[in-house]
Amino acid sequence: MKVEQQQAARAVDHVHHGMSLDAALAAVDDGSPRRGRALVQELAYGTLRHWGTLDAMTRHLAAKPISDSLLHALVSVALYQLDHTRAPAFAVVDRAVEAAAELAKPAAKRWVNAVLRRYLRERRTLSISVRRDAVARWSYPRWWIVRIKADFPDDWESILEAGNSRPPLTLRVNRRVSSRADFIATLTEQAVTCEAIGEFGVTVNPPRPVTELPGYAEGAFSVQDAAAQWAAPLLDVTGGMRVLDACAAPGGKTAHLAELVDAIVTALDRDAARLERVMANLERLRLAARVQVLCGDAGDPSGWWDGQPFDRILADVPCSASGVVRRHPDAKWLRRQGDIAAFTRDQRRILDALWPLLAVGGKLLYATCSVFRSENDAQIDEFLARHPDALRETITFPANVRHLGGQLLPSASRPVHNQDGFFYALLRKA
Repeated sequence: MKVEQQQAARAVDHVHHGMSLDAALAAVDDGSPRRGRALVQELAYGTLRHWGTLDAMTRHLAAKPISDSLLHALVSVALYQLDHTRAPAFAVVDRAVEAAAELAKPAAKRWVNAVLRRYLRERRTLSISVRRDAVARWSYPRWWIVRIKADFPDDWESILEAGNSRPPLTLRVNRRVSSRADFIATLTEQAVTCEAIGEFGVTVNPPRPVTELPGYAEGAFSVQDAAAQWAAPLLDVTGGMRVLDACAAPGGKTAHLAELVDAIVTALDRDAARLERVMANLERLRLAARVQVLCGDAGDPSGWWDGQPFDRILADVPCSASGVVRRHPDAKWLRRQGDIAAFTRDQRRILDALWPLLAVGGKLLYATCSVFRSENDAQIDEFLARHPDALRETITFPANVRHLGGQLLPSASRPVHNQDGFFYALLRKA
């Protein structure tokens, strides 16, 4: 456990110095067995998910400011274990004390031991005291909390709580390979607990490496959240249509389109490296022959468009990812308030560039994995004001899908429809 605590602390510290969590975990990976890597990932993800509380608690417990950020991260990792895992308290404390001596200096052992043992003695009163501050209570930056409260005055608390929950492992069944009923039967035969969700999805509980699930190599399924699985059917594509997925990487929605109908699908992305992942996914799903993959900027069609209009366009634009923070908790601490304005400018640029490419009578589906109104409804309201030939169509979701208009709200653990926060607006060209 000591080594895993050290690696998790390093990963958390890397994130607070500007590195993404995926990159941070790769940087600290020493080739340990899978079980060890899984624990490091659990500790790093969990600590960042609850960083606001853990950071405040660590600062409160310290007699003076902690100058060593790595030591600060280590104590926060240990506090996460004590509050959110079943690891024995004595083992957590003992291993953290040993880890401190190696990460910082031998003298740190006594300090870490005192801090953690004080927490065990006073955790109830300390927790109440620390959580009076909004950042410590909700584990989000203050500006984020203020924005969500303003955008969702009746739902802000549940949205923040959902973002701190553990996400489910949700799969989308490839209908060209297997039916959902047959796939569920196969999982059940191999003692994999699962249940249907939405029209195409299956949730697996507890989550496990997808490469170990039956049918992975054969392309029977993809990993895709229930909210993201709405994109392809909302586009209402029929056979023979020209369809553009304008910001395609990593390719989940492109693949879904190719699974549902025999259309002429083009997957576009400006990141050549990420397009390699799109192509790899299409190959595994046996869909590569059904999709044209292009490298180009959706906001500058002059470099890639052939002049032929598209019947359908999916614009799943770059965004703050504020709706998927339960999967990417580092985003809460890496994102800055000023980033949102930059995202909205890029979204506006892409929308305005794509609209002339749409055939009259065609449909464009605008999508984000955000819950910030400025990236969603406000962005669409401004677009409609600029383009009088654009009409917004009504989107209807089932009653059990938590939403406000086109905004799918993130769900806490285990409701009927467990989903990330996603936004959709369907626009028709008059």
